[in-house]
Amino acid sequence: MRLAVICVVATAVLPLAIPARPPADVPVIAIAKEESSMKFSVKASVALEGKFDQWDATLTFPSTDVTTGVLDIKIQAASVNTGSGMKDGKLKSKDFFDVEQDPLITFHSDKIEQTGPTTFDIPGTFTIRGVSKPETLTFTGSGTKGSGSGEIKGTMAFDRKDYGMDKGIPFIKIADRVEVIVDLKAKRVSGPPLVFKQ
Repeated sequence: MRLAVICVVATAVLPLAIPARPPADVPVIAIAKEESSMKFSVKASVALEGKFDQWDATLTFPSTDVTTGVLDIKIQAASVNTGSGMKDGKLKSKDFFDVEQDPLITFHSDKIEQTGPTTFDIPGTFTIRGVSKPETLTFTGSGTKGSGSGEIKGTMAFDRKDYGMDKGIPFIKIADRVEVIVDLKAKRVSGPPLVFKQ
């Protein structure tokens, strides 16, 4: 009896543990993290720019139409790296990223708008410090046509005060506008090529 129960439980759980394979007729895109980066910069009286050392990004397509793309970015806020321990400590504090309360910075979009032969707007929901607002990443794509690989590089600007980051840094005058620079090296690993507007 006990064995039968274990078999039933195992049968119910196992399908959940095996990730669903994408259909063969959709493009599957892999992002090369070691060649990609997530950076930011803020105009300030002392240079204030840096990168995040720990993050994940996925770009999935339910069809060959590039506009159906779904982009998910998850950044570990505590991995901020400006090259200065003092600046990093301040950015991790309650005044800015508040990493203890909200360890993740995220961006989610479920559509891509092609604005030109190699330019795209990706409207989505940006969340930092637990505050979510609509923002848009503006991308430019590059790569050899037909190669299945390329680079998408884009920026998203936001007002830090909209997300509750209204404090300053001692002795440093900083602007309200923050630019996030997303640089992703991507490769199609299976499935058909994406279809772009010409």
